[in-house]
Amino acid sequence: MQSSDRSGSNRLFDDFARLMTDAAGAAQGVRREAETVVKAQFERLIRDMDIASREELDVLRDMVAALRSQNDALAHRVAVLEGKSPAGASPAGASPAGPASAAGATETL
Repeated sequence: MQSSDRSGSNRLFDDFARLMTDAAGAAQGVRREAETVVKAQFERLIRDMDIASREELDVLRDMVAALRSQNDALAHRVAVLEGKSPAGASPAGASPAGPASAAGATETL
């Protein structure tokens, strides 16, 4: 009788283990499905908010850097045309050769 009790007990434990394994697999499936739904909702929310993508931010950063260097070059050019040193050592509007040389400098552009 003990042997039949053991086989019945083992079968019960095997069935219970199989049930727990199936339940764990089902729970993982539900978790994956929930993650997919939440991810889709977040993506839709972000798309609706019109937020810039990483690539767009990188392009914008490069454009700003190029514009900054262009602005610095133009500021230097204006300083030279106004007769100032780029560091601002010479007084404003002062030209070493007078107004005629400043007019000549603008004509060369």
